[in-house]
Amino acid sequence: MKKLKLLTDIEESYTELRDKTSWPTKGQLIKSAIIVMIASIIIALIIFCMDQVVDTLMHFIYGLGR
Repeated sequence: MKKLKLLTDIEESYTELRDKTSWPTKGQLIKSAIIVMIASIIIALIIFCMDQVVDTLMHFIYGLGR
């Protein structure tokens, strides 16, 4: 009996994930997560500062700050 192509693909994917994929260690994972958190905070601060500058400019241009 011939296997379904979908089942064959799933088996091949499982084998590749189990045997051929190199998974990060716990330390590497933690280090990467910390880098992502720091980068996210920095980007959020940059966007916040840009928003404040644009808000101030809009209030100045349209006279809403009087």
